[in-house]
Amino acid sequence: MRHYDLRGSDHAAADGHDLIQVRGARENNLTGVSLDLPKRRLTVFTGVSGSGKSSLVFDTIAAESRRLINETYTAFVQNFMPSLNRPDVDALHNLSAAIIVDQERMGVNARSTVGTATDAHTMLRIMFSRIGVPHVGPPFAFSFNRAEGMCPACEGLGKVSDIDIDELVDRDRSLNDGAIKVPGFAVDTWYWQLMARSGLFDPDLKLKDYTPDQWEDFLHKPATKVKVGSNNLTFEGLVTKVRRLYLAKDRDSMQSQARAFADRAVKLTGCPACGGTRLNEAARSATINGRSITECSAMQINDLAAFVRGIENASVGPLLATLLETLDSLVEIGLGYLSLDRESGTLSGGEAQRVRMVRHLTSSLTDVTYVFDEPTAGLHPHDIQRMNGLLLRLRDKGNTVLVVEHKPETIAIADHVVDLGPGAGTAGGRICYAGDLDGLRASGTLTGRYLDHRVSLREKARRPTGWLSIEGATSHNLRDVSVEVPLGVLTVVTGVAGSGKSSLIHGYVAGRDGVIVADQSAIRGSRRSNPATYTGVLDPIRTAFAKANGVKPGLFSANSEGACPGCKGIGLVYTDLAMMAEVASVCEECEARRFTPKVLNYRLRGKNISEVLGMSVAEAGEFFTTGQAKTILDRLSAVGLGYVGLGQPLTTLSGGERQRLKLAINMAKSGTTYVLDEPTTGLHLADVDQLLELLDRLVDDGNTVIVIEHHQAVMAHADWIIDLGPGAGHDGGQVVFSGPAADLVETGTSLTAEHLRRYVG
Repeated sequence: MRHYDLRGSDHAAADGHDLIQVRGARENNLTGVSLDLPKRRLTVFTGVSGSGKSSLVFDTIAAESRRLINETYTAFVQNFMPSLNRPDVDALHNLSAAIIVDQERMGVNARSTVGTATDAHTMLRIMFSRIGVPHVGPPFAFSFNRAEGMCPACEGLGKVSDIDIDELVDRDRSLNDGAIKVPGFAVDTWYWQLMARSGLFDPDLKLKDYTPDQWEDFLHKPATKVKVGSNNLTFEGLVTKVRRLYLAKDRDSMQSQARAFADRAVKLTGCPACGGTRLNEAARSATINGRSITECSAMQINDLAAFVRGIENASVGPLLATLLETLDSLVEIGLGYLSLDRESGTLSGGEAQRVRMVRHLTSSLTDVTYVFDEPTAGLHPHDIQRMNGLLLRLRDKGNTVLVVEHKPETIAIADHVVDLGPGAGTAGGRICYAGDLDGLRASGTLTGRYLDHRVSLREKARRPTGWLSIEGATSHNLRDVSVEVPLGVLTVVTGVAGSGKSSLIHGYVAGRDGVIVADQSAIRGSRRSNPATYTGVLDPIRTAFAKANGVKPGLFSANSEGACPGCKGIGLVYTDLAMMAEVASVCEECEARRFTPKVLNYRLRGKNISEVLGMSVAEAGEFFTTGQAKTILDRLSAVGLGYVGLGQPLTTLSGGERQRLKLAINMAKSGTTYVLDEPTTGLHLADVDQLLELLDRLVDDGNTVIVIEHHQAVMAHADWIIDLGPGAGHDGGQVVFSGPAADLVETGTSLTAEHLRRYVG
């Protein structure tokens, strides 16, 4: 049983209240860690991926702070709050309220925008309701989330769903020739017979030869009784039926084939009634200095800040000052290229984290603990300097700032550094060093050794084997960009955040034949999914167990007959407590082993299936030394995932880990083009070297590798660099350099050139 000493009074008084004291932390892989952290200082936590940084900062310190704050509410209020477990720690003293600013992408709610997430749109609404001409009404009259302000045609979404008819049918075929492409409508199926034998159409006539009335009936005829043979049946047009069968259902509950079809068949187009602005005509009619609220929302934030500065009206003076403070903070944080109408769900993890920061920069709260998860993710070296300034500003307001980070530029500004390791998983979870920066350099730890490590420019860059042409690219802020991307080499696409890198590569390279995109987006899968199931390594493992024991392979799947009946093979029992958050508890029947006692009795070289799934990738690689399992496990280790557990839920992986998992799956393919989006996210300085070796191996195997990246070690290692800019938003969108990395260092004038010159110098 765990022992908790959270009194924090007499016990901690001897050491004063200027230290957060952690005693005996054992969350995840932590090995009874004890340390003191200075309050009202900036502490950076370092160490390889999986060393225990997040377990200490987020799962122990921040989690206990949150739990204790929740306990201050009444029992009635707590009924509406998630139930938080106590972290596995002996004692925590002198905690202050923790505010977590992480990289969780903002929800994909289409009604959430940068403006609503920062309250800037709320302030705009109040301003237009007060001084907009003509006067339209109260602030709600300018809200696209309220009936008073939303466009009635799209209900405030700015988009309407439209079915792509050519995804449903091939107009050059007849019904008898299989014109309908919808799953479940193949020739001779029940749905096909209802269409073809309804008597409404000639089944041998090509769809393109239907009369306008026939075409309308074929697509949109409402439910109508027809005679098919001797049966009276209900006929409805294909679009009508598809809407009912596919589009009215919850997407996540569909089979994968049906989900893929629904994704293809439905396209969102800008609402013609409001022009995609979300608001009704009355809300769009009011203006201030000639600008409507929709025009203000669509402006780049730095331009909007300049516009707001030009408004002179004493009646909204305090409101203008607050709005300007928010807009200026967004600009200062490096997000001036965004607009307030940008959907929150389209922001990267780094952008989402910086949007959340804005609330705290203008907050009057002090003496709180801010917890950041790699705040430099997605930032160009130029922008990292600005982020560092913001972290120091939060500290100087009297707050404790705890930062999990790998970038040496941010480690360099720390008042205190805590280095965890020495390795990942079971090889980590210990304090390797705690102290100041000079001490870290002299400590001999992996982080200390790599702090001043520099990757040098290639002595001889590889020569392109061909070129991939992009012509006239205009997506988002791209300004008619034409560029040749070299094939057969390592190309790094760089530029400040918002310069157009992703628009260029994801918009004009991804989607071409032979292009594999490994990005940081979430991996589809339930709480049952794990690296073993996702990579397919579970199949040879199950086969090996079945062969060794003379039984069926299906017994060794936690999703099949061998699963524990109590938890259905998950290992946890999830309880829905109505108004409260879902609570997970360890299954009492299998004690989280996921399988029936009978299955757990079957062994492979002394291990049961639960013990094998409990291994890390590296441990499993030593256990399975031949065959397909060894091949897949070696690829996972090659991408730096040796510490990840085979049975670890995919939902627990970070964005960088998800990307490397996708890369490992696709590594078997050769003669293709790989697109990687910031693969250094979450990687320790030492692991970046390993990543560079992997990228080299991919290129040497005959592949083309295109990396969107800010990390200067990756830039220096590139054969070719495409640099976008010169700035962000409408100040970017141009190729400012394309050529070998050495030429950029020697002759380049961009921000990237300046920083890379300093890095390799």
